[in-house]
This record gives sequence, structure tokens and C-alpha cells, in this order.
Amino acid sequence: MKVLMIGDVVARPGRRAVLNYIQELRQHYSIDVAVMNAENVAGGFSITPPIADELFEAGIDLMTSGNHIFDKSEVIPYIKENKKLIRPANYPEGTPGVGLFVGEVNGFKVAVLNLLGRVFMPPNVDDPFKVADKAVESIPEDVKIRLVDMHCEATSEKYAMGWFLDGKVSAVVGTHTHVPTADERILDNGTAYVTDLGLTGSYAGVIGMKKEDVLQRFTQFPAKRAAHSKGNVWICGAVIEIDETTGMAISIERFRKELIN
Repeated sequence: MKVLMIGDVVARPGRRAVLNYIQELRQHYSIDVAVMNAENVAGGFSITPPIADELFEAGIDLMTSGNHIFDKSEVIPYIKENKKLIRPANYPEGTPGVGLFVGEVNGFKVAVLNLLGRVFMPPNVDDPFKVADKAVESIPEDVKIRLVDMHCEATSEKYAMGWFLDGKVSAVVGTHTHVPTADERILDNGTAYVTDLGLTGSYAGVIGMKKEDVLQRFTQFPAKRAAHSKGNVWICGAVIEIDETTGMAISIERFRKELIN
């Protein structure tokens, strides 16, 4: 079976790209399950219930997130009810929503685990390695398709998680840094890995935000919050083929689709 994993979808440019092209991508790559990171979908910060519903209806099956998922309060009641919108599993106990989805998607038994790194990230999260170990142990043996979104800043922490879970899950993909990396590979024990899927959205600025605003934040104080950039839109992600019997990856193909503005 084939899984499509799309990196951080940023603001309206990224959102429109996914809405307009998800079915084309599914058909082109013969996708069975489509997963995207949704933590930057609404203006670059978090997601709203109407936007989430629109993306699900368009052809996204599951959504992961990260440190910005609760930046909009209206997501809280939604994430409590909709387990297909996943927040990091290593947030403190009592955090709304689930960090591990286990269920049937399009006829396939699938588990999706979302983790948040701790290096250069918010300090109020539990050890992602301990949480990952416990979460993977809890997945029923007959659920072979196991996907992990490691949302963090440090490439070393992402790579470490890849090796930590090698042979235990189908894929570990990195998100958060918004820059696609060219290190996709199958690790020694059969887990597909890439350090960062890359931003889906506008590359006309700085990691999806207006370059003028970002430059101001680097050179002046105080500075306003950066707005999202427009134009030069790419969809970035990876297609992972997985052996349904073993749950191990057969191949991982990184892709970048540059859209005509």
C-alpha cells in the first residue's frame, strides 16, 4: 500500500494547494492513505474546525500537528471529538485530543503517532523517546501500518528518533523546520525516514512568512508578528510504499510540486 505524507501546510497558499491538488496527487501516486501536518494551516498558526472539515472532505485522511496546534482556542472542542486531528503525544497528561490514532482508514488498519521534540522547543513536554516507546508498544500487533510525525527543530533529534524506532514502525518523517531535506532512505531494519518533508505553501518569503516581516524581526525590536507570504507555491512531501504483511517500508520517494501562480 502507498501512503502520502505532506509536510507543514502553511496558511492560505498551502491550504489552497492541498485542496486543489490532493485528488491529483492521490491518483498520480495511487495513494491509499493521505496524511498532512496541519499545525500552520490557519494564517500560519493552528487550524480552525471549518478548515479541518474542508481538508478532510477534499481527500486528507489524517492530520498531525505540533507546537502551534492550540494557538486558536476554537480547535480545542474539535480536537476532543475528532481523533483524526492528532496533537503531539508527549504533551502533558490532560491535554485535549489524542497523540496516537489507531483505526481503520480506507480499509487499512493504520496507526499514526505525533511527537514533539524538546531541543530548542517548548519545555513543557515529556520525553518523546519514552512516550514513543510506550505508544508503539500499545499498538495492536495486527496494525502493521505505523506512521510517525516527529515535529521538532533539531535534525539530530529527528534522526535519533528514526533510529530509535527503526524496525518498529513503517516510517518516521520530520516536520517543523519547513525546509525539505534530501536524505530520504530506508533505515537498516526497514523503517522509511526523511528529516523534513518541507513546507507546503509559499516559498516567496522565509519558511512561509513575508520576508519583509521576518527581516524586521531579525533586525529591529520590537517587531510585528509576521504575516504569511504569497506566490511561488510548492507542495512538498513523500510517498512511502509499505509491505502490508510486515509493515516495513519498501520505498520512499520525496516529491516537490511547484505550482503555477
